[in-house]
Amino acid sequence: MSTTGRFTLPGEEHFVKQTEELCQRWGADAIRNSDGTSLDKELLGLGKKVYSAYFPARGYNGWIREHMDETPQVFLLTDRVLAQNGRVDIDLMSGFFDQQFTPNRDDDPHRYWEVIDRTTGAVLPDESWNLDPDLDRVHIEGAMPMHEYTVTFLARIIWDPVEMYNHLTNDWGDREHQIPLDIYHPATRDFAMKAFARWLKDNPSTDVVRFTTFFYQFTLLYDQHQQEKIVDWLGYACTVSPRALEDFSREYGYRPRAEDFVRDGSYNSSFLVPTRTQRDWMDFISRFVRANVATMVDMTHAAGKEAMMFLGDQWIGTEPYRPGFSDLKLDAVVGSVGDGTTLRMIADIPGVRYTEGRFLPYFFPDTFHEGNDPSIEGLDNWRKARRAILRSPISRMGYGGYPSLAIKFPKFVDTVAAIAEEFRDLHRHTGSRPAATQLTVAVLNSWGAMRSWMAYTVAHALPNQQTASYYGILEALSGMRVSVRFISFDDLLSQGVDPDIDVIICGGPEGTAFSGGTVWKNPELVRILRTWTENGGGLIGVGQPTALDWQGRFFQLADIFGVDQERYRTLSVDKHFSPTIQDHFIIHDLPENAPADFGHPILDTYPIDGHTSLLRADGGQVQLAVRDYGSGRGVYLSGLPYSAVNARLLERALFWAAHKEERYRKWSSDNPECEVAVFPQSETFCVINNSEMAQRTEIRLPGGTSRALDLGPSAMVWQPLPSEKRDHED
Repeated sequence: MSTTGRFTLPGEEHFVKQTEELCQRWGADAIRNSDGTSLDKELLGLGKKVYSAYFPARGYNGWIREHMDETPQVFLLTDRVLAQNGRVDIDLMSGFFDQQFTPNRDDDPHRYWEVIDRTTGAVLPDESWNLDPDLDRVHIEGAMPMHEYTVTFLARIIWDPVEMYNHLTNDWGDREHQIPLDIYHPATRDFAMKAFARWLKDNPSTDVVRFTTFFYQFTLLYDQHQQEKIVDWLGYACTVSPRALEDFSREYGYRPRAEDFVRDGSYNSSFLVPTRTQRDWMDFISRFVRANVATMVDMTHAAGKEAMMFLGDQWIGTEPYRPGFSDLKLDAVVGSVGDGTTLRMIADIPGVRYTEGRFLPYFFPDTFHEGNDPSIEGLDNWRKARRAILRSPISRMGYGGYPSLAIKFPKFVDTVAAIAEEFRDLHRHTGSRPAATQLTVAVLNSWGAMRSWMAYTVAHALPNQQTASYYGILEALSGMRVSVRFISFDDLLSQGVDPDIDVIICGGPEGTAFSGGTVWKNPELVRILRTWTENGGGLIGVGQPTALDWQGRFFQLADIFGVDQERYRTLSVDKHFSPTIQDHFIIHDLPENAPADFGHPILDTYPIDGHTSLLRADGGQVQLAVRDYGSGRGVYLSGLPYSAVNARLLERALFWAAHKEERYRKWSSDNPECEVAVFPQSETFCVINNSEMAQRTEIRLPGGTSRALDLGPSAMVWQPLPSEKRDHED
C-alpha cells in the first residue's frame, strides 16, 4: 500500500471521483489546477493542500484590449531581402506568426528601428527608408544592388506565448487568445496589482499561489506556419518597450540599439559572449521585476498564503542564482524536470523553504495518445532525475496536465505510483544530503553562478544537436559524488581561484560565452590559471576551450591541455601523433562493449609536443589527452554527450586531474550503469540502476572489501553501512 505525501496532483473539472482515486493511488497530499483547467468544489474539499496557478501578466483581456499599446514588445528581425536594383521592399511580418505579433506603428520607427545593409553592416540613414503602416512594409531607396537588407522593428506581443503553445498543442479551438500585459506601464501595473488583490480575496481555499511566472516571457517566437522559430529559455528579447528604453537611457546615459537585441544579424542569446549593454539591460529589467515580485509576495503572505514561483514561462528577471533572490521571500520554487541537470537547477536554489519538481511527461495529447506508452518516458525522466536527487534532493514532486488523459493508461498509472513511493522512500531513508563529497569542481564560463546548471541550455532540457557534446558535462556532474559550483572569468580576475577548488572545467565552442572568446587576450586570466594549475590544480578542457586565434595559438591554454587545433596557419609544421595509451586511470574500467562517445568531432586537433599522452584519437582528431603541468594536470576531451559510460569517464578524469586517484575506489561501482550514494546519518547507502536493463555491480566498500549486488531494471536498493563506515570519509 502506498503512503501519502510529497506529491502534487493536477486536477481538472468534472473529474472528481477519478481524481480521488489517483490521489490515493499516487499518495498525493496536494492538488493543483493547470493552464486551461480549474478545480471543482468537491476537489477543494478533499482536505488536500491546494495550489492555484496565477498568471500576473495574462488573463485580463478586458483591460488590455483597451490598452493595446501596453503589451510587451520585442525587436523582430526580418528575413534578408536581396536588392535587385536601387529600391527594396521588405514585408515586416513575412516569416512571423501574425496572431502572435503586430508591428508597433505608433512609436517613431526612425527612433527605435534599424534598417541595415547586411552585406556591409552599415545602418541606413533615416531619409533612405520609410514605413508604409497600411501594408506593414518598409521601402528602401538607394539600395546597392546585390546587397542584402533587413529591418529590425518593434512588435507588440498580442498572444501570450505559453498560452499559445498550450492552445496549439491541446487544440483549444476557438477559445479566446490571452493577450499579455506589460506592467512597466504605470496604469497597467496598477491594474495588475489591484487584480491580484481581488483574486486573493476571491480564492480563500488556495493555500499556495503558484505564480506562473511573473511578467516577462523568455524568448519564444513563432513563424507563419505556427511553428517555433526562435527559442531562448534565457532570453531577454521580450522585455522591451519604448518607455523602458527611455528610462534606461536616463539611468545609464545611453540607449540600447535595436541591434543590441538582434545582434550582428541574428538574435542575441546566452551563447554569445555578453556585452556591456546586454548585462546592463538584464540588471535594469531584473531590478524592476524583483521590486514588483516582492510586492506580490508580500500581498500573498498578508493573505495567509504561500508564494511559489514556477521556474519557467515568464521567469525572465527572476533568475534564482542572482544575488538577492532570497530577499523576495518566496516560499518555494517549482520547475519542470527534464533530466538531472534541470533537477539540480531547482534543488540547489538558495533562499526558499522548499523546492518541487514537475516531472515528465505532461499529461497532454501529444504524448497520451493511442498506441503510445507514456510510462517509457516517465521512467526515463525519473532515472535521470533520481541520480541528481541523491546528491541534492528536492522536497516534493508532481506532474502537470490533464489526469483524464493519464488515467486511460493503466501501466503509466502504476509507473507513477512506483516512482512516487520511491521518492518518498528516498526521503525516509536519507533525512539529509549524502556524505561529504571528495572533490570540488568548478564550471568556468562568462555567466558564472548567476546561471548555475543553466550553461549550454537552449530550450530548457530539450536536446540540441550542437550543444549535446557540452551539455553532457552538466548532466554527468548532476548525479556525481562531487561538489559543483559555477564561476565566471570575472570571478577569477577579481578573486583568483578559491583554495578549495580541485578541478576547473572550461568547455564550449569557440567564440561563445562558454569558451570565452576575446577574454583570453587578457594576460592576467591566463597567468592566474597557469599558476594555479602549476601549483597542483586540475584543468579540464572540452571541445574548443580557451579558443581564440591569438599569437599563433588557438587554444590559449594548449600548454596545459597538451592539445591545439590547426587553423591553417601551421600546415607546414608536421604534427606527430604518438601511439595511444591503452591503460590509464581515466579509462581503466570502461567497458569494451560500450566505448565512450566523444560527440561532434573537433577536427584537426593535435598534440603540441611529445609530452602529451593520447588516450583516444581518431585520425586527425584528438578525443582524449592528458598532460602533467608542474604539480598540476591538464585533460582534454573533444566532447562529452551524456551517457553512463561518459559520466564514468568524466568522474575518473576529475579524480585524476585532482591527484586524488586513491580516493576513487571507496564507494564506487564497477558498473557505469550503477551509482552509489552514502548517508551516514541514517547509516545506509543507496545503489541505483540508471538503465532499463537488469545490472550486476560490485560496490567497493571502505577498508578494501566489496559487496556484489543484482539490481532489476531501474532499481534502487538500500543497504546498511558496514562496520567499516565508522571510519569517516577521506
